[in-house]
Amino acid sequence: MKSFLEQLSEQRSLTEAEMENAVKHLFSDEISDSEMAAFLIGLKIKGETVDEIIGLVNVMRQYALPFSNQIPNVIDNCGTGGDGSKSFNISTTSAFVMAGAGITVAKHGNRSISSKTGSADVLEHLGVNLNIPSESSEQILNEAGITFLFAPFVHPKVKRIMKVRRDLRIPTIFNLIGPLTNPVNLDYQLLGIYRRDLLEMFAEVLLRLGRKRAVVLNGAGYMDEASLQGENHLVIIDQGTITKKILVPEEVGLPNYTNQDIVGGDAKVNAEILRGILNGEKGARRDTVLLNAGIGIYSAQKADSIEEGIAIAKESIDSGAAKGKLEQLIELSQRYQQEVI
Repeated sequence: MKSFLEQLSEQRSLTEAEMENAVKHLFSDEISDSEMAAFLIGLKIKGETVDEIIGLVNVMRQYALPFSNQIPNVIDNCGTGGDGSKSFNISTTSAFVMAGAGITVAKHGNRSISSKTGSADVLEHLGVNLNIPSESSEQILNEAGITFLFAPFVHPKVKRIMKVRRDLRIPTIFNLIGPLTNPVNLDYQLLGIYRRDLLEMFAEVLLRLGRKRAVVLNGAGYMDEASLQGENHLVIIDQGTITKKILVPEEVGLPNYTNQDIVGGDAKVNAEILRGILNGEKGARRDTVLLNAGIGIYSAQKADSIEEGIAIAKESIDSGAAKGKLEQLIELSQRYQQEVI
Protein backbone atom coordinates (compact mmCIF):
# COMPACT_ATOMS: atom_id res chain seq x y z
CA MET A 1 0.00 0.00 0.00
CA LYS A 2 2.92 2.35 0.67
CA SER A 3 3.88 2.49 -3.02
CA PHE A 4 0.30 3.33 -4.02
CA LEU A 5 0.13 6.12 -1.43
CA GLU A 6 3.42 7.55 -2.70
CA GLN A 7 2.11 7.43 -6.26
CA LEU A 8 -1.05 9.32 -5.33
CA SER A 9 0.91 11.87 -3.28
CA GLU A 10 2.90 12.62 -6.44
CA GLN A 11 -0.38 13.16 -8.35
CA ARG A 12 0.21 10.09 -10.51
CA SER A 13 -2.82 8.03 -11.49
CA LEU A 14 -3.06 4.27 -11.03
CA THR A 15 -3.62 1.88 -13.90
CA GLU A 16 -6.69 -0.37 -13.79
CA ALA A 17 -4.51 -3.29 -12.64
CA GLU A 18 -2.76 -1.18 -9.99
CA MET A 19 -6.12 0.03 -8.69
CA GLU A 20 -7.40 -3.54 -8.45
CA ASN A 21 -4.31 -4.48 -6.45
CA ALA A 22 -4.70 -1.45 -4.17
CA VAL A 23 -8.40 -2.13 -3.54
CA LYS A 24 -7.68 -5.75 -2.60
CA HIS A 25 -5.35 -4.35 0.07
CA LEU A 26 -8.15 -2.00 1.21
CA PHE A 27 -10.42 -5.00 1.73
CA SER A 28 -7.80 -6.92 3.68
CA ASP A 29 -6.95 -6.72 7.38
CA GLU A 30 -3.37 -5.74 6.57
CA ILE A 31 -3.75 -1.97 6.49
CA SER A 32 -4.75 0.54 9.15
CA ASP A 33 -7.73 2.88 9.09
CA SER A 34 -5.32 5.80 8.63
CA GLU A 35 -3.79 4.19 5.52
CA MET A 36 -7.28 3.56 4.16
CA ALA A 37 -8.27 7.18 4.78
CA ALA A 38 -5.03 8.44 3.20
CA PHE A 39 -5.71 6.38 0.08
CA LEU A 40 -9.25 7.73 -0.31
CA ILE A 41 -8.14 11.32 0.27
CA GLY A 42 -5.19 10.90 -2.12
CA LEU A 43 -7.56 9.73 -4.86
CA LYS A 44 -9.92 12.61 -4.19
CA ILE A 45 -7.22 15.29 -4.27
CA LYS A 46 -5.67 13.90 -7.46
CA GLY A 47 -9.03 13.31 -9.12
CA GLU A 48 -10.31 9.83 -9.95
CA THR A 49 -9.80 8.45 -13.47
CA VAL A 50 -11.84 6.01 -15.56
CA ASP A 51 -9.21 3.29 -15.02
CA GLU A 52 -9.29 3.82 -11.24
CA ILE A 53 -13.07 3.69 -11.09
CA ILE A 54 -13.21 0.51 -13.19
CA GLY A 55 -10.47 -1.09 -11.08
CA LEU A 56 -12.46 -0.42 -7.91
CA VAL A 57 -15.71 -1.63 -9.47
CA ASN A 58 -14.08 -4.85 -10.72
CA VAL A 59 -12.90 -5.79 -7.22
CA MET A 60 -16.18 -4.75 -5.57
CA ARG A 61 -18.06 -7.07 -7.92
CA GLN A 62 -15.55 -9.90 -7.45
CA TYR A 63 -16.05 -9.73 -3.68
CA ALA A 64 -19.85 -9.35 -3.83
CA LEU A 65 -22.21 -12.21 -3.00
CA PRO A 66 -22.31 -14.48 -6.06
CA PHE A 67 -24.99 -14.43 -8.76
CA SER A 68 -25.14 -16.88 -11.66
CA ASN A 69 -25.82 -13.96 -14.02
CA GLN A 70 -27.81 -16.08 -16.43
CA ILE A 71 -30.66 -13.56 -16.73
CA PRO A 72 -30.43 -11.43 -19.90
CA ASN A 73 -31.48 -7.82 -20.55
CA VAL A 74 -31.37 -6.59 -16.95
CA ILE A 75 -31.34 -2.89 -16.00
CA ASP A 76 -30.58 -0.96 -12.83
CA ASN A 77 -31.64 2.65 -12.23
CA CYS A 78 -29.73 3.31 -9.00
CA GLY A 79 -28.36 6.85 -8.65
CA THR A 80 -25.43 8.18 -6.65
CA GLY A 81 -27.53 10.25 -4.22
CA GLY A 82 -25.81 13.22 -2.66
CA ASP A 83 -27.76 15.94 -4.44
CA GLY A 84 -29.28 17.39 -1.25
CA SER A 85 -32.70 17.77 -2.90
CA LYS A 86 -34.64 15.88 -0.19
CA SER A 87 -36.86 14.45 -2.95
CA PHE A 88 -39.06 11.40 -2.45
CA ASN A 89 -37.72 8.04 -3.71
CA ILE A 90 -38.05 8.71 -7.42
CA SER A 91 -35.82 5.96 -8.81
CA THR A 92 -37.32 3.34 -6.48
CA THR A 93 -40.84 4.23 -7.63
CA SER A 94 -39.65 4.30 -11.25
CA ALA A 95 -38.19 0.81 -10.89
CA PHE A 96 -41.68 -0.66 -10.33
CA VAL A 97 -43.02 1.28 -13.32
CA MET A 98 -40.23 -0.12 -15.48
CA ALA A 99 -40.87 -3.64 -14.18
CA GLY A 100 -44.58 -3.20 -14.88
CA ALA A 101 -43.61 -2.42 -18.48
CA GLY A 102 -41.98 -5.85 -18.79
CA ILE A 103 -38.38 -4.82 -18.09
CA THR A 104 -36.20 -6.92 -15.77
CA VAL A 105 -34.96 -4.65 -12.97
CA ALA A 106 -32.19 -5.51 -10.49
CA LYS A 107 -32.53 -2.51 -8.16
CA HIS A 108 -29.34 -1.93 -6.22
CA GLY A 109 -29.57 0.41 -3.22
CA ASN A 110 -28.87 1.32 0.36
CA ARG A 111 -30.24 3.08 3.38
CA SER A 112 -30.12 6.84 3.56
CA ILE A 113 -26.62 8.32 3.51
CA SER A 114 -27.08 11.91 2.34
CA SER A 115 -30.87 12.04 1.88
CA LYS A 116 -33.59 11.57 4.48
CA THR A 117 -34.79 8.23 3.14
CA GLY A 118 -32.85 5.73 1.03
CA SER A 119 -34.36 3.09 -1.23
CA ALA A 120 -33.82 0.40 1.42
CA ASP A 121 -35.60 2.49 4.07
CA VAL A 122 -38.74 3.01 2.00
CA LEU A 123 -38.90 -0.57 0.70
CA GLU A 124 -38.48 -1.96 4.20
CA HIS A 125 -41.35 0.24 5.38
CA LEU A 126 -43.48 -1.11 2.53
CA GLY A 127 -42.79 -4.68 3.72
CA VAL A 128 -39.93 -5.79 1.48
CA ASN A 129 -37.48 -8.11 3.25
CA LEU A 130 -33.96 -6.76 2.62
CA ASN A 131 -31.74 -9.50 3.99
CA ILE A 132 -32.21 -12.49 1.73
CA PRO A 133 -29.54 -14.75 0.19
CA SER A 134 -28.24 -13.94 -3.27
CA GLU A 135 -29.71 -17.13 -4.71
CA SER A 136 -33.14 -16.09 -3.40
CA SER A 137 -32.72 -12.62 -4.91
CA GLU A 138 -31.97 -14.29 -8.21
CA GLN A 139 -35.06 -16.50 -7.93
CA ILE A 140 -37.18 -13.43 -7.19
CA LEU A 141 -35.68 -11.65 -10.21
CA ASN A 142 -36.60 -14.64 -12.39
CA GLU A 143 -40.11 -14.90 -10.99
CA ALA A 144 -41.13 -11.27 -10.53
CA GLY A 145 -38.88 -9.48 -13.01
CA ILE A 146 -37.69 -7.19 -10.21
CA THR A 147 -35.57 -7.64 -7.10
CA PHE A 148 -33.86 -5.40 -4.57
CA LEU A 149 -30.17 -5.87 -3.80
CA PHE A 150 -29.35 -4.34 -0.42
CA ALA A 151 -25.82 -2.97 -0.78
CA PRO A 152 -24.43 -3.79 2.71
CA PHE A 153 -25.73 -7.35 2.41
CA VAL A 154 -24.44 -7.80 -1.14
CA HIS A 155 -21.04 -6.22 -0.39
CA PRO A 156 -20.06 -7.54 3.06
CA LYS A 157 -16.37 -6.54 2.73
CA VAL A 158 -17.23 -2.83 2.57
CA LYS A 159 -18.24 -2.65 6.24
CA ARG A 160 -14.86 -1.43 7.50
CA ILE A 161 -14.50 1.10 4.70
CA MET A 162 -17.94 2.49 5.59
CA LYS A 163 -16.63 3.28 9.09
CA VAL A 164 -13.63 5.17 7.66
CA ARG A 165 -15.91 7.07 5.27
CA ARG A 166 -18.14 8.14 8.15
CA ASP A 167 -15.10 9.31 10.12
CA LEU A 168 -13.81 11.34 7.16
CA ARG A 169 -17.15 13.11 6.70
CA ILE A 170 -16.33 14.18 3.13
CA PRO A 171 -17.33 12.59 -0.19
CA THR A 172 -14.90 10.03 -1.64
CA ILE A 173 -14.86 7.73 -4.65
CA PHE A 174 -17.29 5.45 -2.77
CA ASN A 175 -19.95 8.18 -2.94
CA LEU A 176 -19.89 7.83 -6.73
CA ILE A 177 -19.46 4.15 -7.53
CA GLY A 178 -22.48 2.58 -5.79
CA PRO A 179 -24.56 2.34 -8.99
CA LEU A 180 -21.65 0.66 -10.77
CA THR A 181 -21.23 -2.20 -8.30
CA ASN A 182 -24.43 -4.14 -8.96
CA PRO A 183 -23.37 -7.82 -8.82
CA VAL A 184 -25.76 -8.70 -11.65
CA ASN A 185 -24.31 -8.45 -15.18
CA LEU A 186 -26.34 -5.53 -16.51
CA ASP A 187 -27.05 -4.98 -20.19
CA TYR A 188 -28.68 -1.60 -19.56
CA GLN A 189 -28.41 1.17 -17.02
CA LEU A 190 -29.91 4.51 -16.02
CA LEU A 191 -27.45 6.28 -13.75
CA GLY A 192 -28.28 9.58 -12.09
CA ILE A 193 -25.29 11.49 -10.74
CA TYR A 194 -25.17 14.63 -8.60
CA ARG A 195 -22.02 15.99 -10.32
CA ARG A 196 -22.61 17.31 -13.82
CA ASP A 197 -18.87 17.53 -14.48
CA LEU A 198 -18.57 13.73 -14.31
CA LEU A 199 -21.29 12.81 -16.81
CA GLU A 200 -18.98 12.00 -19.70
CA MET A 201 -16.49 10.16 -17.48
CA PHE A 202 -19.22 7.88 -16.15
CA ALA A 203 -20.54 7.35 -19.66
CA GLU A 204 -17.05 6.15 -20.62
CA VAL A 205 -17.05 3.84 -17.59
CA LEU A 206 -20.40 2.31 -18.60
CA LEU A 207 -19.17 1.89 -22.16
CA ARG A 208 -16.07 0.06 -20.87
CA LEU A 209 -18.30 -2.09 -18.64
CA GLY A 210 -20.16 -3.30 -21.73
CA ARG A 211 -23.61 -1.72 -21.49
CA LYS A 212 -25.66 -2.09 -24.69
CA ARG A 213 -27.55 1.11 -23.96
CA ALA A 214 -27.34 3.40 -20.94
CA VAL A 215 -28.10 6.96 -19.92
CA VAL A 216 -26.10 8.99 -17.41
CA LEU A 217 -27.94 12.10 -16.32
CA ASN A 218 -27.84 15.13 -14.07
CA GLY A 219 -31.20 16.82 -13.61
CA ALA A 220 -32.27 20.44 -13.36
CA GLY A 221 -31.09 21.83 -10.04
CA TYR A 222 -28.19 19.33 -10.12
CA MET A 223 -30.39 16.44 -9.01
CA ASP A 224 -29.29 12.84 -9.49
CA GLU A 225 -32.72 12.28 -11.07
CA ALA A 226 -34.37 13.80 -14.12
CA SER A 227 -36.35 16.87 -13.05
CA LEU A 228 -39.29 18.80 -14.49
CA GLN A 229 -37.79 22.09 -13.26
CA GLY A 230 -35.83 22.72 -16.47
CA GLU A 231 -32.80 21.42 -18.36
CA ASN A 232 -31.67 17.86 -17.80
CA HIS A 233 -28.19 16.97 -19.03
CA LEU A 234 -27.98 13.45 -20.49
CA VAL A 235 -25.15 11.42 -21.94
CA ILE A 236 -26.43 8.42 -23.93
CA ILE A 237 -24.43 5.26 -24.61
CA ASP A 238 -25.89 3.24 -27.46
CA GLN A 239 -24.15 0.38 -29.28
CA GLY A 240 -20.67 1.73 -28.59
CA THR A 241 -21.32 5.41 -29.26
CA ILE A 242 -21.66 8.29 -26.79
CA THR A 243 -23.88 11.32 -27.45
CA LYS A 244 -24.88 14.30 -25.32
CA LYS A 245 -28.42 15.68 -25.01
CA ILE A 246 -30.24 18.40 -23.09
CA LEU A 247 -33.82 17.38 -22.31
CA VAL A 248 -36.56 19.79 -21.20
CA PRO A 249 -40.08 18.77 -20.05
CA GLU A 250 -41.85 20.44 -22.99
CA GLU A 251 -39.94 18.26 -25.42
CA VAL A 252 -41.61 15.12 -24.08
CA GLY A 253 -45.06 16.57 -23.37
CA LEU A 254 -44.72 17.04 -19.60
CA PRO A 255 -45.43 20.19 -17.56
CA ASN A 256 -42.91 22.21 -15.54
CA TYR A 257 -42.70 21.88 -11.76
CA THR A 258 -40.10 23.08 -9.28
CA ASN A 259 -37.94 20.65 -7.35
CA GLN A 260 -39.71 21.88 -4.22
CA ASP A 261 -42.85 20.18 -5.56
CA ILE A 262 -41.22 16.74 -5.23
CA VAL A 263 -39.75 17.00 -1.73
CA GLY A 264 -40.42 13.89 0.34
CA GLY A 265 -40.10 13.01 4.00
CA ASP A 266 -39.23 10.06 6.20
CA ALA A 267 -39.67 6.41 5.21
CA LYS A 268 -43.37 6.40 6.17
CA VAL A 269 -44.12 9.54 4.14
CA ASN A 270 -42.14 8.36 1.12
CA ALA A 271 -43.78 4.93 1.24
CA GLU A 272 -47.18 6.63 1.12
CA ILE A 273 -46.02 8.78 -1.81
CA LEU A 274 -44.77 5.71 -3.69
CA ARG A 275 -48.03 3.82 -3.13
CA GLY A 276 -50.06 6.88 -4.08
CA ILE A 277 -48.27 7.20 -7.42
CA LEU A 278 -48.69 3.50 -8.22
CA ASN A 279 -52.37 3.84 -7.25
CA GLY A 280 -52.78 6.54 -9.91
CA GLU A 281 -52.46 9.84 -8.04
CA LYS A 282 -51.79 12.71 -10.45
CA GLY A 283 -49.43 15.68 -10.10
CA ALA A 284 -45.77 16.65 -9.95
CA ARG A 285 -44.63 13.42 -8.31
CA ARG A 286 -46.30 11.15 -10.84
CA ASP A 287 -45.05 13.23 -13.77
CA THR A 288 -41.49 13.17 -12.38
CA VAL A 289 -41.69 9.38 -12.12
CA LEU A 290 -43.04 9.20 -15.69
CA LEU A 291 -40.04 11.18 -16.91
CA ASN A 292 -37.51 9.03 -15.07
CA ALA A 293 -39.23 5.73 -15.85
CA GLY A 294 -39.58 6.83 -19.47
CA ILE A 295 -35.83 7.44 -19.70
CA GLY A 296 -35.26 4.05 -18.05
CA ILE A 297 -37.58 2.30 -20.50
CA TYR A 298 -35.70 3.95 -23.35
CA SER A 299 -32.38 2.92 -21.74
CA ALA A 300 -33.58 -0.71 -21.70
CA GLN A 301 -34.30 -0.57 -25.45
CA LYS A 302 -38.02 -1.06 -24.78
CA ALA A 303 -38.73 2.25 -26.55
CA ASP A 304 -37.14 4.04 -29.49
CA SER A 305 -37.44 7.44 -27.83
CA ILE A 306 -37.86 8.89 -24.34
CA GLU A 307 -41.30 10.22 -25.30
CA GLU A 308 -42.38 6.68 -26.27
CA GLY A 309 -40.90 5.44 -22.99
CA ILE A 310 -43.08 7.92 -21.07
CA ALA A 311 -46.20 6.64 -22.85
CA ILE A 312 -45.26 3.08 -21.86
CA ALA A 313 -44.66 4.24 -18.27
CA LYS A 314 -48.17 5.75 -18.14
CA GLU A 315 -49.68 2.46 -19.24
CA SER A 316 -47.64 0.57 -16.64
CA ILE A 317 -49.14 2.70 -13.85
CA ASP A 318 -52.67 3.08 -15.20
CA SER A 319 -53.06 -0.63 -15.92
CA GLY A 320 -52.04 -1.54 -12.35
CA ALA A 321 -49.00 -3.47 -13.60
CA ALA A 322 -46.50 -1.33 -11.68
CA LYS A 323 -48.46 -1.72 -8.43
CA GLY A 324 -48.65 -5.46 -9.08
CA LYS A 325 -44.84 -5.65 -9.25
CA LEU A 326 -44.56 -3.96 -5.85
CA GLU A 327 -47.00 -6.40 -4.28
CA GLN A 328 -45.23 -9.35 -5.90
CA LEU A 329 -41.82 -8.24 -4.59
CA ILE A 330 -43.20 -7.81 -1.07
CA GLU A 331 -44.85 -11.26 -1.13
CA LEU A 332 -41.85 -13.10 -2.59
CA SER A 333 -39.27 -11.43 -0.34
CA GLN A 334 -41.30 -12.38 2.74
CA ARG A 335 -41.77 -15.94 1.47
CA TYR A 336 -38.03 -16.43 0.99
CA GLN A 337 -37.38 -14.94 4.42
CA GLN A 338 -39.65 -17.59 5.94
CA GLU A 339 -37.92 -20.33 3.93
CA VAL A 340 -34.52 -19.18 5.22
CA ILE A 341 -35.78 -19.23 8.84
